[in-house]
Amino acid sequence: QVMEGEPFHHFSHRGTRQRALSRHWGWHTRLSRDPQVLWFEQQTVKRRSRRGTGVVPTDPWFPKQWYMNNDIHPDLNILTAWSRGYTGLGVVLTVLDDGLEKDHPDLAANYDPLASYDFNSNDPDPQPRYGDGDKNWHGTRCAGEVAAVANNGICGAGVAYNAKIGGVRMLDGNIMDIVEAQALSLQPQHIHVYSASWGPEDDGRTVDGPGILAAAAFRRGVTQGRGGLGSIFIWASGNGGINYDNCNCDGYTNSIYTVSVGSVLGDGQRPRYSESCSAILTTTYSSRTTSRVQIVTTDLHHRCTDKHTGTSASAPLAAGMVALALEANPALTWRDLQHLIIRASKPAHLQAEDWAQNGVGRRVSHYYGYGLLDAGLLVQVAATWAGTRPQEKCSVQAVQVPRDIGSRLSISTDVSSCSKSIRSLEHVQVQLSLSYSRRGDLVVALSSPMGTTSTLVTVRPYDTSQDGYKDWTFMSTHFWDENPKGTWTLHLENRGDARNTAPCPLLSPGQLTSFILHLHGTDEDMPARRSAATATDECLSRDQQGACRDCGRSLYIHHGSCLSYCPPRFYGRARGATPGDTALVCASCHPSCYTCQGASADNCTSCPSGHTFQDTTHTCQDP
Repeated sequence: QVMEGEPFHHFSHRGTRQRALSRHWGWHTRLSRDPQVLWFEQQTVKRRSRRGTGVVPTDPWFPKQWYMNNDIHPDLNILTAWSRGYTGLGVVLTVLDDGLEKDHPDLAANYDPLASYDFNSNDPDPQPRYGDGDKNWHGTRCAGEVAAVANNGICGAGVAYNAKIGGVRMLDGNIMDIVEAQALSLQPQHIHVYSASWGPEDDGRTVDGPGILAAAAFRRGVTQGRGGLGSIFIWASGNGGINYDNCNCDGYTNSIYTVSVGSVLGDGQRPRYSESCSAILTTTYSSRTTSRVQIVTTDLHHRCTDKHTGTSASAPLAAGMVALALEANPALTWRDLQHLIIRASKPAHLQAEDWAQNGVGRRVSHYYGYGLLDAGLLVQVAATWAGTRPQEKCSVQAVQVPRDIGSRLSISTDVSSCSKSIRSLEHVQVQLSLSYSRRGDLVVALSSPMGTTSTLVTVRPYDTSQDGYKDWTFMSTHFWDENPKGTWTLHLENRGDARNTAPCPLLSPGQLTSFILHLHGTDEDMPARRSAATATDECLSRDQQGACRDCGRSLYIHHGSCLSYCPPRFYGRARGATPGDTALVCASCHPSCYTCQGASADNCTSCPSGHTFQDTTHTCQDP
């Protein structure tokens, strides 16, 4: 090829791979010796992103997506992740639910048939069953949160709007262990992330978890899925808060193989429906108290909704954010992702009485785990993360003979034998067998040598069972990165009705027959890794009030801070205060625009909710 009007020629040859960065020795030698060749360079593929379109999507309902459009502070910081070029490209997710409306105009372009199946009817088509009050909308709504197409003029945008999305129809029929196992094992070398918002009854009295087949599917997923890096299972913590349920009585959300996601309202308050437990790792938004607009997503019959809510709305948002992290670093293992999620979660404005600092200085809560997940921070830490060393496990049998529980019992055990293999903890499990006259009255807690106490199960007033716990495994994430060396103490206490004693006053209301402490972790000193949260300030110079004056060549100055994008109602331009001023600033759009490319009314690229965008004039028309 000859470049028009220039003495440049572009030659291609088969002697090197398209993306090779090293030069081809033979051609390099011949061209450098040729006197007629004045200059040559082997061309390489460069990564470039479009600047004209902007980071903020132009979808008509994006102005309603308050949890990701900067309407509240902090939001999930999705725009920062997008501004760095991460939109879920190359990542495949599936929603395990009641089906997926695969022909929905805001999902069809991202629909992946290989990530889909109908286990209720045993066919490859996950289309939901209509009629019967159209109650099978849940899977379609969850899928839209993850991967609704952006900039197509329909509904809003998914968190990972360039990811591929599938759906598994499994909840619209008889749910058996084998159905769950088949869903969790679907195409594990093709699907990267599985999102689920279901589990045992959230009635405050059930203790139940995966059967033998589903438990094996989880283990097989993390050891063999994704080419051995491990399938990622994202799980909603549960909606049993109104029944005083505790998600540690749910064996799906308290599995070490799942990322358990809690919920918070836009104002930082805890929703009445959200369950708490020590297995929750992170939190996203689920609804808003100050507005009728909840979570915006796709709905049945090709419609949109802004009424999606509950912890089942929180988990898909987290799944979408995990997809962004996997695009930033496809080599992350299932354990790497849990490490990153903890580092990218912040207590922020999340309100609870139980926030406590663990032994490595992180604040953690039974309601929110490590806090609100930040997508910008997640992709930042993911991009440079060095993989964790192999998982080590050490188990200690702490009870040799049955012990009467009475009104309270404490058992201490030394785990010095574990400190040879585990220097930094990950998940801690407590496997218990005990009898009790009224199970829901018993509070179980665990204290670590570094002084952290984690409540494994709270009082459940509706749990009147006399069955106790039979080989039940509780899990806590609160000791993450602590050194396990020293003495651990298990606390059992009757905090229910004082009349809950044994039928015969001379007998104890129950006995502890088995207590096994399972410690998981790694031999690396994880706290020594520098946190991305302490990254250096991106501002080059500040004024006397502390506001940033110069953010360098690639960041925008906005309200005295440095941003990698301009938020809604602002556009990026050169400040130009002096002839040599190259600083970039976010300048205001015309009040009629939601996003724009300039300051005038005919520079709009999208409109506020309820206004109509005029393609020909680039203006917004009042309703």
